[in-house]
Amino acid sequence: MRKNITIIVCVVFGLILFRYLLGVYDTHKSKVKMQKVAMPEVVVDTVKSQDIIKSFESPARVVAKYQVNVEARIDGYLLHSFFKEGDFVKAGQVLFEIEPQGYEYAMQQAQANLKSARAKQVYYDKQSARAKQLVDKDYIAKADYDNAVAQRDSYRADYQRSLSVYNDARRNLSYTRVKAPVSGRVGMITVTVGNFVRMNAGALTTINSVNPMYVAFPMEINDFNELVRIDGSANVKRKVEYIFSNGQKYDVIGVQDFFDNKVDEASGTITLRATFKNDRYKLMAGDYGRAIIYATKTDPTPVIPTKAIQENQEGKYVYIVSNDNIPKLVYIKVLEHKGDISLIKEGLKIGDRIAVGGLQQIIPGVEVKIVDKLPEQPQKKPNIFVRLFRKIKNLIKGKN
Repeated sequence: MRKNITIIVCVVFGLILFRYLLGVYDTHKSKVKMQKVAMPEVVVDTVKSQDIIKSFESPARVVAKYQVNVEARIDGYLLHSFFKEGDFVKAGQVLFEIEPQGYEYAMQQAQANLKSARAKQVYYDKQSARAKQLVDKDYIAKADYDNAVAQRDSYRADYQRSLSVYNDARRNLSYTRVKAPVSGRVGMITVTVGNFVRMNAGALTTINSVNPMYVAFPMEINDFNELVRIDGSANVKRKVEYIFSNGQKYDVIGVQDFFDNKVDEASGTITLRATFKNDRYKLMAGDYGRAIIYATKTDPTPVIPTKAIQENQEGKYVYIVSNDNIPKLVYIKVLEHKGDISLIKEGLKIGDRIAVGGLQQIIPGVEVKIVDKLPEQPQKKPNIFVRLFRKIKNLIKGKN
């Protein structure tokens, strides 16, 4: 009896163990099958390259090549102004006149003193020459000759001093006619006729040159380094376009011919400058817009299908698929969209494999199945109520 019970227990235990192992096997088999069924199918493509002329855009400001404050260099009453505000003037053109009488008198007096000093110099030059002849013949003492030479040198110095005073008086008289130091457009008059002006007390007006004009713009140092890498040198004259604040493009191409010798520590930018012709005076000093600078050489740039790009709150991204078919989310910066393709600035390298189809099924880090083409999704048949409604609708239309 006891032997039979032992046999029954062993059989039951064996059956339970067999059932358990069978369940484990079925579970593993189902899991493998589910993994195969659930593995996302995606289409991949290789990042291609395209040779392009890269461009970089930044805010810009129009700057006059010359900006000169016109100031009085002497004191006096302002008698006349010979221009209208906003006029174009040429270098050397008379703009203002300061009362000249006092300076004319000073020059006349200095001129008279100069003539007197000149006459004395000539006289004592002759006296010293005679003394030289007499001392050589021992007709006069050497001390008398030295005295004559000293007087000659003294009056020569007086003449030079009088000449300096005369030149200074003539210079001050010339300053009574205030002239334009450069050609350009005159700004507002800050001191009107009849007022007393003082030397270096402030600008009477301002002149801005108008042709050519400068456009200055800051550029991120990383972009500048990229530009230098493409062109092979920093000292290259590059094409620059200017966009007005209203979005209109200036119809003249400028040339970038200057870059600063330091990087702004606060903004991480370097200032560049381009020169533009301004024959029709469309560019005005102080105007703000945008500048677009172009590299002088082409550069191979990653290009991908635009449909591969997705976007979330952190930015635009794509899925890079490794050789093990593991997708990885990578954020990118787009240089330019050109219809069905996009040029990539950062984030991808030429030759990378990216997912271009089946993107909604991808889970980063989960293996995917690479296919050449995604299977077409079967169209779902409408349920019985929708089909019944359509039949009734068709019957109603048929009666009508």
